[in-house]
Amino acid sequence: MDLDQYIRFLMALVFVVALIMVVAWVMRRVGMAGGTVRGRARQRRLSVVEALPVDAKRRLILVRRDDREHLILLSANGDLLVDSAPAGGFDTALAGTADTPAASTPAGSQPR
Repeated sequence: MDLDQYIRFLMALVFVVALIMVVAWVMRRVGMAGGTVRGRARQRRLSVVEALPVDAKRRLILVRRDDREHLILLSANGDLLVDSAPAGGFDTALAGTADTPAASTPAGSQPR
């Protein structure tokens, strides 16, 4: 190979790399890259709080949407909503139950 072929190869390589960069820039401008909706990246309403594998085929996912948390069981057979509660977790739920008066048991009966 002589010098002319090396220069032709180098110019083709530079052209292909530049073309890839231009396509990536156009896709980002159009909003096709990153999976976010344009203009709403600052105001995300949905987030995955935690994920826990139960076994090889099932996984528990805790998803927060606005002011609610949803516990979802994902499996190969289908998805199942296990629980849905206000955001804040266990501490908020415990504080909410502490404010309500406890049910009193009648005299002479044993609590179970």
